[in-house]
Amino acid sequence: MVFWRRKKDTSVPSEEGKADTKSDLSVEAADPASEEQIDAPKTDSVKETEADSDAGGGWFKKLRAALQKTNQILQTDIRDLWKSEGRLVDDDFLRELFVILVRTDMGQPTATRIRDRIGREFRGRKVTKEDVLESARSEILASMQNRSVELQFATSGPTVILVVGVNGAGKTTSIAKLAYRLRKEGRTVILGAGDTFRAAAVEQLKIWSQRIGCEIVAGEMGSDPGSVAFKAVQRAREENFDVCIIDTAGRLQTQVNLMQQLEKIRKIAAKQIEGAPHEVLLVLDATAGQNAISQARGFSEVAGCTGIILAKLDGSAKGGVVVPIMTEFSLPVKLVGLGEKLPDMAPFDPEEFTKALLSFDN
Repeated sequence: MVFWRRKKDTSVPSEEGKADTKSDLSVEAADPASEEQIDAPKTDSVKETEADSDAGGGWFKKLRAALQKTNQILQTDIRDLWKSEGRLVDDDFLRELFVILVRTDMGQPTATRIRDRIGREFRGRKVTKEDVLESARSEILASMQNRSVELQFATSGPTVILVVGVNGAGKTTSIAKLAYRLRKEGRTVILGAGDTFRAAAVEQLKIWSQRIGCEIVAGEMGSDPGSVAFKAVQRAREENFDVCIIDTAGRLQTQVNLMQQLEKIRKIAAKQIEGAPHEVLLVLDATAGQNAISQARGFSEVAGCTGIILAKLDGSAKGGVVVPIMTEFSLPVKLVGLGEKLPDMAPFDPEEFTKALLSFDN
């Protein structure tokens, strides 16, 4: 078992302190197809600072930018519904609107609810684009409310977060972003490199742990992931870390033996810390569209997931996939990836998301 140690403090290292460690943190953009294709971390240095995170107007602007591709579809198609100042809401209009909404991957059930609501409110009347958008916003927001999107932390002792997902979803990068965010909040973090079958994942986490200022436990290639999880949780408990994040090998929800391995890791954590793991976060690739929904269904049933990290939202034309994930499963989206750099992860806010999804320029 390999331990990477560093002084535990509550501040993220300065750029000066990070100058000797070089890595490329833009994995999601550089390799959107598959994490398995990454042979080793690149060596170009990337700077992440508070200014990077908040530049240009804060998270709402970043969220709108991330949803730009989805907006382009909606803006072009919805505007085409209006040939004049108003449009009569009839069967043809509702049919065209339904098709447009489905194209954003928000799912037929949600598109149906929006279409039916607009039909109830406006049938036989002329409406403006803003009338329709406001009704759609209200319906989407109502469907996503009353679901806790906050990360759950242990009331005392270390919080254990298990991260799962299929290969190529952006899992390893999302862990780095999450660790960075927690360090910015002043929490001490230790990583467990449980993806022992892919050398690149372990090497990436080692480099990022140095950049972020957290410790890491790693095993030999091909070693038992449960052993890595045990050592990581044990150190978190004995050395009073605030959070222990455990990476796992990418797997399909249909791979029974690998899903059983996740259950073993869960039990290992629970034996050491009561209530652990406190979060089981499923990383989904926003560009996967309906495949992401299928993954959410499979993992939620067999892995005990408590929430979702939606990665690569900035590269997706299917940003509407957030809606069926939130409404059709008991899995809240808790964090979203909005860009390539470490600060480009934000807590999911249903109201801001709805505004960004359906907020168009005139």
